[in-house]
Amino acid sequence: MESIGLGYLGAGIGAGLVTIGAGLGIGKLAASAMEGSARQPSAAGDIRTSMIIAAALIEGVALFGEAICILLAIKS
Repeated sequence: MESIGLGYLGAGIGAGLVTIGAGLGIGKLAASAMEGSARQPSAAGDIRTSMIIAAALIEGVALFGEAICILLAIKS
């Protein structure tokens, strides 16, 4: 197999893993936030703010991973 094909394969697998990881992370985060809001409705605003900040950090890492995968595909 040529090295360019392996580069594209690695970029595709990496992009898929980044997407799956970000989806799982945000899903777990949202589930925990909803459970916390249900247990203590008075703290819903603080929980929502913390959830949005954490989701933004997860998306930032996912975007960085996607950029690395694109650079890997271009470099091949």
